[in-house]
Amino acid sequence: MISDTLFDRVHQLLRRIQTYPWWVVLIELTIIWALVYIIMRFLHGTRGARMIKGVALVLIIGTLSIRVLGSGTYFERLNFLYSNFLGYASLALVIVFQPELRRALVRLGEARFFRSVKLRRARVIEELLSAVAYLSKNKIGALIAIERQVELGGVVEAGTRIHADVTKELLNTIFWPGSALHDMGVVIKGDRVLGAGVQFPLAEGEQLSSELGSRHRAAIGLSQETDALIIVVSEETGTISLSERGRLLRNLSISGLRTLLVRGLEQVGLPSDSQDDNDLEPTQAV
Repeated sequence: MISDTLFDRVHQLLRRIQTYPWWVVLIELTIIWALVYIIMRFLHGTRGARMIKGVALVLIIGTLSIRVLGSGTYFERLNFLYSNFLGYASLALVIVFQPELRRALVRLGEARFFRSVKLRRARVIEELLSAVAYLSKNKIGALIAIERQVELGGVVEAGTRIHADVTKELLNTIFWPGSALHDMGVVIKGDRVLGAGVQFPLAEGEQLSSELGSRHRAAIGLSQETDALIIVVSEETGTISLSERGRLLRNLSISGLRTLLVRGLEQVGLPSDSQDDNDLEPTQAV
């Protein structure tokens, strides 16, 4: 009798599923799979990962069993108890996973779509300025390219991929003397360091000053081929320079570099030779 009822319940469930349009079932399964994947990926490596697997297994088995076995005449009390159990179980899960839920809300609040582009740009600029100030003070050579409209993915392929947040600690570590990556350039896209140890094309021409070293020539060479902003810190003198569209502004102060970066990242471009700006002095265009 019970086996006949079980078979009838399974048959009714399958017939009910067949009444839905196939694309509705597909969308629902995709959404469920995506939610499960996101939750498991978020909990991966935490103490809640194994716990939620066990809880999910119990809930799945319990729900399927009650839905299949439950009927109007059989297992009514079991069905009633399980329905009430789900409400208490939901409250218990909130308490048990309270640390994970708090961490998820914090991450959600820090997600990129909640940040404005201007705030991210300001943070990157300040991290860059802090790193450049340290490198300049200690006369540590550096070469940093900031991607704008023209992508630098082809240039990065020849270097070492990093894909890390832009921080002054990371940049100072990369350019520290003795580091395997300190002799070449770093490429930044948005608020991420794409790669380090990147070889930039060297500029050639009689119009270039003989005082320019390989870093400055590499900065000019890359700026001639792309619209990137390239920061250079001289290893010999610690002076700061910025190159854009084949031009090199030298002997910049930190405040002057900040002004140029803000203008450049807003697609305004560098000031012309005739422009008078006290924040940029002393400056030499090459």
